Amino acid sequence: MDVILRQDIDKLGLRGEVVHVARGYARNFLLPRGLAELATPALVRELEKRDAQRARHEAKTADEARGIAKRLDALELRFDVTAGPTGSLFGSVTATNVADRLWEQEKLRVDRRKLQMDTIKRIGRYTVPFEVFTDVVAQLKLVVAPEGEELPPEEELAALEEQERAEAEAAAAAAAAAEPAVLEPELETEPETAPPFDAKPAEPADEA
Repeated sequence: MDVILRQDIDKLGLRGEVVHVARGYARNFLLPRGLAELATPALVRELEKRDAQRARHEAKTADEARGIAKRLDALELRFDVTAGPTGSLFGSVTATNVADRLWEQEKLRVDRRKLQMDTIKRIGRYTVPFEVFTDVVAQLKLVVAPEGEELPPEEELAALEEQERAEAEAAAAAAAAAEPAVLEPELETEPETAPPFDAKPAEPADEA
């Protein structure tokens, strides 16, 4: 079944993309939660029209692309997020978030699919390559920080990530230890018997 994603979904696609999914996954999860809608011919045509409009904003020459790349290289986009004590986000920062911010803040339209980034799930500093034009790649800098706070130094970020990894490993070990042990069934064995022996007739007693 083809559906149009209404928001970014990790390992599935970006908002506005048409993806093919299992019918049960769509009807039982994506559609009821408002994460996607059916890809009707009318909606697909509308998406194609939007893509064409966005393409008109893209660089047409290498010189124009270098100008855009220089502008992107000088940027540092900050995302204020809610994060846990070890730096994990309660949510994520996606390519769509970055593209939306570039338009809102800089009035630059970019194709999200050209942002070479994975979904960001931890606070930190990130550099995202963006192919503006053939052989013209900008390096866009992102800061993902706890809301209203400064980002900790790199050493502290690394320590927080290691702390989270250790806590996850400890939790997994504790869960494994709590599982009831599965005993192997005992194999039935034949009862032990005395080894066979050759019986000899008793010799007659000597007559007196």
